[in-house]
Amino acid sequence: MRRIIFHAGFHKTGTTALQQSLRANRKALRPEYRLVLRAGMVPLCEAARAYSISRSDLDLGLVKYEAAELAQHLKGDEAHTCIISSEDLSGHLPWRHGLRNYGAAPKLMQAISLAFEMVFPKAKQTYVFTTREPQQWLRSCYAQHLRAARMTLDEKEYITNFAASADLGGAINQIKAGIPQHDVVSAPLEQYQSTALGPMSAILDLLDLSNERRAALVNPTITNLKPAPSDAQQAALLRLNRSEMDDKSLRKARLEIMAVKR
Repeated sequence: MRRIIFHAGFHKTGTTALQQSLRANRKALRPEYRLVLRAGMVPLCEAARAYSISRSDLDLGLVKYEAAELAQHLKGDEAHTCIISSEDLSGHLPWRHGLRNYGAAPKLMQAISLAFEMVFPKAKQTYVFTTREPQQWLRSCYAQHLRAARMTLDEKEYITNFAASADLGGAINQIKAGIPQHDVVSAPLEQYQSTALGPMSAILDLLDLSNERRAALVNPTITNLKPAPSDAQQAALLRLNRSEMDDKSLRKARLEIMAVKR
C-alpha cells in the first residue's frame, strides 16, 4: 500500500453524506482504492472515543493497539490507496461527557499515525478534516445533542457557552503540529456540498482518478439523515430534556416528536 488517507472528522460537517457516497462507489473505486468505514474498525473508533474522555495513557495505548491491528489487517490488500473514514477517530463530539473541544484529536492522530508507520513505513499518510462555518456548525451540534442526549441549555446558551468548540481550524493547526511528517488537509463543507459529487469530492480531489473514471461515479440519494428539528420541535425536545422523565420514556417521547411532519 502506497498511500493511506484518513478522514477523521469532524462531526456534523457532512460526514454521513461523504461516507454514504463513498460506500455507494466502493466497487467503482476497486481494486486500486480500498475503503474502510466505521463498521470495519469499531474497536479503533471506540478506543478513540474512550481516550477523548479519559485522556489516560492506558486508553491511548489501546488506540495504538487497535490502529496497529487495523493496519495489519490491511497489509495484504492489493489496493495502492486506502481511504479510512470516521469522525469518531477524533473522539466524541464536544459537549458530550463534558468535553469542550477536540483537544484529544492531536494525540489520537499521533497514535494512529505511529501505528500505521510501523506496518506501512513507506506509505504516504494524509489526514483530511471536513469543517463547517462556526455558527452553522454550532446550531447543527445543538440540534444533535437536543434529540440524542439530555441537553438542557437553550440554543443561545449553548452557542454562547460552547463557541470556542467551533474553532475547527484551531484544532486542525494543533493536529498539524502533532504530526508534522504528514499532510493535514482542511476541507470546508461549504466548498463541496453544492458540487456534483457532494462532500465526497473532498476525498476524490486527493485521488489519481481520470476524468472519465470520476465522471462515472454516482452521488446517491442520502438515506438515514435526520432532518434538523423545527423551532417548535426544538422547544418540545428542550421541555422533555428538562423534565424528570426517565431515560427510556424520554427516548420514546423524543422519537414521537421527531416523527411529526413539519
